[in-house]
Amino acid sequence: MPVLSPKRLAEALSEYWSPRVIGELDDNYLKVAKIEGVFGWHAHPDEDELFLILKGHLRIELEDGAVELDEGDIYIVPKGVRHNPIAETECHVMLIE
Repeated sequence: MPVLSPKRLAEALSEYWSPRVIGELDDNYLKVAKIEGVFGWHAHPDEDELFLILKGHLRIELEDGAVELDEGDIYIVPKGVRHNPIAETECHVMLIE
């Protein structure tokens, strides 16, 4: 397995909201994405979703409030929880699902 740089891989992406799988860890996918704007409310019924902010700021709206994430922050949305990621400016993330 080669050494990967999630930060550089995310920077190289050309499309927003189009995650790229960069690896697998047991039954989990490691993904990077470049995001900007509003994704929309959704839930993952069978999996948790971990957000690691590589660059920028991300707000994740939840039905009972919101979390604000900056570079280096991690937040895990538990499976089945509705959430709405919002990046007011370009943000790079690593996701583990």
